[in-house]
Amino acid sequence: MCVIIEHIVSTEEWDLRVSMMKKHKILIIEDDADLREGLSFSFSSDGYEVAETETKKDGLRKIAKGGYDLVLLDCNLPDGTGFELCKEVRTYSNIPIIMLTARDTELDEIKALELGVNDYLSKPFSLGVLKARMKRILQEKTETAKIVTGPLTIDQSTCKVYKHGGEIPLSKLEYRLLLYLIENKNHILSKEQILEKIWDSDGKYVDNNTLSVNISRLRTKIEDDISHPVWIKTVHGIGYIWKE
Repeated sequence: MCVIIEHIVSTEEWDLRVSMMKKHKILIIEDDADLREGLSFSFSSDGYEVAETETKKDGLRKIAKGGYDLVLLDCNLPDGTGFELCKEVRTYSNIPIIMLTARDTELDEIKALELGVNDYLSKPFSLGVLKARMKRILQEKTETAKIVTGPLTIDQSTCKVYKHGGEIPLSKLEYRLLLYLIENKNHILSKEQILEKIWDSDGKYVDNNTLSVNISRLRTKIEDDISHPVWIKTVHGIGYIWKE
């Protein structure tokens, strides 16, 4: 057990916290049962919704399903590493991740941050410091989680896309492709750039025809008239651009 539950709150204090706090949902991916249960108890007492798992496989499944506001991720898991999980998640989601690890080396911290981890804490750590960092990240997330562009609203915390308020069902690949175009709006992306991005994410070869098919599918779901696309434009001989 690496943290100590610092105090037991009174019923009145707990009710006040719950009434003032938005119900953020935290996912704890940690194979140390004592630590996992201790954190879960403390966060639940603070008014958070908490889900737990101890494996990389189940953690990925839960994150892909969506609905979480922040992930607490152990570096060493029974079926893989937190680094591997973070790398895969970052191909389709910007959900905040705090890595908890007993591996207290500068190289590990640099690697975690380069993979997209939002914060990094070495065990043993202060529960108060962890909670303060969680609060800061959740506040920032509330301000930046949604992207509004053209007719679309993208909620990166849930990986859902809405057009004029109605949800558009997208595959994982379509969502990643759309997000990449929008993140580079008004800039031409070559087919090679897009293919490399998809190849890096999936670890498999993707040809030009696959890219064209997915662009066509996106246009069908996003454009009002696919024969005259307004948002995803083809730059002949080069690639595509999200035009805003």
